[in-house]
Amino acid sequence: MLTTNLEQMKKAAKNGYAIPAINTQGGNYDIIMAICKAAEEMQSPVILAHYVSTGEFSGHDFFVNVAKWCANKVSVPVSIHLDHGSDFDICMKALKLGFTSVMIDGSTYAVEENAAMTESVVKVARAFDIPVEAEIGELQRLDSEGSVMENKNIADPEQVRQFLSLCNPDTLAIGIGNAHGYYKGEPDIKLDVLKKVREFTDIPFVLHGCTGMKEEVIKEAINIGVAKINFGTEIRYKYVQHYEEALKNLNHQGHSWKLSQYASNALVEDVKNIIRLSGSAGKA
Repeated sequence: MLTTNLEQMKKAAKNGYAIPAINTQGGNYDIIMAICKAAEEMQSPVILAHYVSTGEFSGHDFFVNVAKWCANKVSVPVSIHLDHGSDFDICMKALKLGFTSVMIDGSTYAVEENAAMTESVVKVARAFDIPVEAEIGELQRLDSEGSVMENKNIADPEQVRQFLSLCNPDTLAIGIGNAHGYYKGEPDIKLDVLKKVREFTDIPFVLHGCTGMKEEVIKEAINIGVAKINFGTEIRYKYVQHYEEALKNLNHQGHSWKLSQYASNALVEDVKNIIRLSGSAGKA
């Protein structure tokens, strides 16, 4: 069933688990249905995440309609989330389209400017009863080999304190050495930053860049108060892998739906593994 995710995330932060947020590649039906099926089978809340860039092909409205249709086919809470909204305008567009959660990412700006941008979105989203995720401490950037290109994303807890004194997001992603993509080697994740921030706020945390991160690190982050864990890279590569398997091994006779069905069904198991990692099974 289609919901917002704020109450679910507050519950998760309080009870030591997280809700998986999985990128859907711009509204890919095979991926969205696999996520919803896995969530239903595991009785887990789940978040269907959407990057602006992945919607350039299909259209943001296409994503919303496919996500809503799939969400309403299952009984567990499913929210539709705009990930890394870069400015006020795209967040407003998402609200009008029917997203049930939005992220405003002003992490590349100074604290004051980031906070002002965040609060401008929060004020409007409150009128829609839609929760807002903010970010402080820009995610690291990786090259095609998984090596760090920039290393400026470790947030200063005092800057986080300042940020939260200037704006009121519902959830917060904090840069702690995490990055999008596959890591080359073991990432240096600074969980002590989360611990210090937790001393002065009970806001639910969000952890981005979980693909390739050690499971024990993710679980410890959840224990500190991470209520949402984001996966994108792993799922998109797994989907392509399953599709390739179908092309090679399935007697598909040129029927694309047979290839899609195979890949989607196989992906269900990958999503279940993420749900197990998050600890959200049985929490719907």
